[in-house]
Amino acid sequence: MTGPRYTPLAAALPATVPFVGPETQERAMGRPFAARLGANENVFGPSPLAVEAMARAARDVWMYGDPEVHDLRAALAAHHGTTPAHVTVGEGIDGLLGYLVRLLVGPGDAVVTSDGAYPTFNFHVAGHGGVLHRVPYRGDAEDPEALVARAAQVGAKLIYFANPDNPMGSWHDGAAVARMVEAVPEGSLLVLDEAYVDLAPPGTAPGLDPDDPRVIRMRTFSKGYGMAGLRVGYALAAPGLVAAFDKVRNHFGVGRIAQAGALAALADQPHLAQVRDRVAAARAEIARIGAAQGLAALPSATNFVTLDCGGDGAFARAVRDGLAARGVFVRMPFVPPHDRCIRISAGRPEDLAALEAALPGAMAAARG
Repeated sequence: MTGPRYTPLAAALPATVPFVGPETQERAMGRPFAARLGANENVFGPSPLAVEAMARAARDVWMYGDPEVHDLRAALAAHHGTTPAHVTVGEGIDGLLGYLVRLLVGPGDAVVTSDGAYPTFNFHVAGHGGVLHRVPYRGDAEDPEALVARAAQVGAKLIYFANPDNPMGSWHDGAAVARMVEAVPEGSLLVLDEAYVDLAPPGTAPGLDPDDPRVIRMRTFSKGYGMAGLRVGYALAAPGLVAAFDKVRNHFGVGRIAQAGALAALADQPHLAQVRDRVAAARAEIARIGAAQGLAALPSATNFVTLDCGGDGAFARAVRDGLAARGVFVRMPFVPPHDRCIRISAGRPEDLAALEAALPGAMAAARG
């Protein structure tokens, strides 16, 4: 009796996943984490108005969600000063990246990204047979000029660039991003991942022509809006590219409750402003806690802080594992030299108190 007949491409893919979730680690430990500070979730939560809207929508969850996501797309278009024809909505940025790669990348097609940048994008490219070309960071930030230059060299279909960046928290101002768009080579598309831009300093997001065929901007309700568990993201692009998503997307992938919650969250901009203030305070507290143990905080435009542990990747992993053993979940970059760091999400006072209590012991264990 035969099993599934995988395609040669699928059979050749490694059996790996980009992230091991905190729940997996908790099951392995047999106990929950005291502080969940590794997934860049917004622990301050969604707008109360969004929670109320989702509760109301739950009564009608027997119905599918609107497959056109009409109301949310219209609200997003108004929020960004464009039209619904420039907006597509999907199951978080991860889902939209998958659809985009499916539309544009086939076996052997070149794609450019930064070495150590968000790995889920790489998994999508590998899953469709694309060839990844990785460009080193420039210091602790992605290098827009090098990304564009490599794309021109290899004839890349896609250029992935996150601003602000994960895992380092670094960012470029809007003028630098606009220059990058102007330099995109013919036949390439810039994938501008702006997952954290709602938490970034003013001027980080460039003013771009929504009809520009050289760029697609991706945003999410997971970070600033505090709805990571809902899985709602959206992309802003020229109408032709947006319409192409309808060929491949799951038209019922964004459910009724999710649409209602995102719509209400978008309308509550005062709540988002409060989140920004709380995130800024948490970043300062993480920096203080790290400095007390000799760890340097890198500048951050996100809801996390990357702490330089001052050693190599093995030392940083020992610190990370020491924190996990003491009930605090954090993550770290994957690629040298950034794996000298650990990455800590903005937390509530009780979360950061747990971090402060655990860090001295983790550092001592790593040094010992």
